[in-house]
Amino acid sequence: MSYEDIFILGWLANIFMFFINILVIVMVIKNNDSESLKEQSLAIESLKKEFDKYYPYHKQLTLLAYFLPFTGFFRVGFRIFEMFMFLSKNKGANVYHFIEYKYTNDIQRAKNS
Repeated sequence: MSYEDIFILGWLANIFMFFINILVIVMVIKNNDSESLKEQSLAIESLKKEFDKYYPYHKQLTLLAYFLPFTGFFRVGFRIFEMFMFLSKNKGANVYHFIEYKYTNDIQRAKNS
């Protein structure tokens, strides 16, 4: 396998995970009504603003992860695995609770360091 083949395979893996991300988003939208999505969006937006204070280059690093072969694949794959484990351990929780937990946990970690 040449380096070109490895790079192409890595980018295809990143594209695959990008579509898996979109699939998760569509499933969340289908399972919630518009009013609860608005409330959850407002709550997450306030957490995201605080998160951006501690991690100002988060958006750029996320975009960079999709341009590097396999990086987005492993990053999103780990996040999906983490979300699955969170949802299986916390019965009755949904994706909103996982996102809230991750933002809160990352903010607390940044405050403590």
